[in-house]
Amino acid sequence: MLKPSRVLLGVVYKMKAAFATCVQLGLSCIEEIYRIGGKLDLLITLKNEKAKQKSGRVYLDELAAKHHTPLLKIDNINEQATIAALRDLSVDWLFIIGWSQIAGQELLATPACGCIGMHPTLLPVGRGRASIPWAILKGLKETGVTMFKLDAGVDTGDIIAQGVISLDEQTTATELYQKVDAMHRKLIAGYWNDIMSNNITLTKQCEADATVWPGRKPEDGEIFSSMTMAEAGTMVRAVTHPYPGAFYRFGGKVLRIWSAKVQAESDGDSNSIKLADGYLMPLDYEIEG
Repeated sequence: MLKPSRVLLGVVYKMKAAFATCVQLGLSCIEEIYRIGGKLDLLITLKNEKAKQKSGRVYLDELAAKHHTPLLKIDNINEQATIAALRDLSVDWLFIIGWSQIAGQELLATPACGCIGMHPTLLPVGRGRASIPWAILKGLKETGVTMFKLDAGVDTGDIIAQGVISLDEQTTATELYQKVDAMHRKLIAGYWNDIMSNNITLTKQCEADATVWPGRKPEDGEIFSSMTMAEAGTMVRAVTHPYPGAFYRFGGKVLRIWSAKVQAESDGDSNSIKLADGYLMPLDYEIEG
């Protein structure tokens, strides 16, 4: 059972919350919390020199200064500096959103009420990594965002809320990321007061429906001539901004493709790529090397 707000000599104290993030999705949540009049007692992020190339990497210095919120910079979410800071502030809830390191048992047990995360799929489907590219690569008609209470597993905790996002055959990673970002804002705004008053309902995930999606690397975005038009077009849409982009190797160079069209016949463009059943025609691209 979740504990109520702390009471001392008849005085009710509001719960304290900390937030850990290093990417835009988490920053959007923090901005939304302040927009609706919420308060955070501690912000946590990676040290400046870490994960500079991480997709969507953000820095919280300006936001922390604006709202006079303490900012802790760390190497790992589980280090003792994190745990000590949470204990010193008697934090009730720790939000860990937009953070790739897995929270350990000691960290999970430190906030009085626990830790909350968000995952950009409709859990238990799509546990793991690269949720936005995989949703497009798998041709899903809908995906979403799940707010859940963290436990010792990976994306296995009890669900607090979910929001559904529709996809179609033209959806790009850029568009889906924007929709996921908006859903993060919607969920944090819609459930903030309930979380801060411990008025939430937890729903266990159905393990029979669970799937796990593996991580992806930049080299996984390579386009091959053996691909069909559908496969190549989908790859371009799935790994465009904010991801590393699809690419095609030719003549010792790399064609980095951010957007493209597919068609049965070439229109004579020297950068067109012959596929198994047609051509990939780059629209927005760079030539590297």
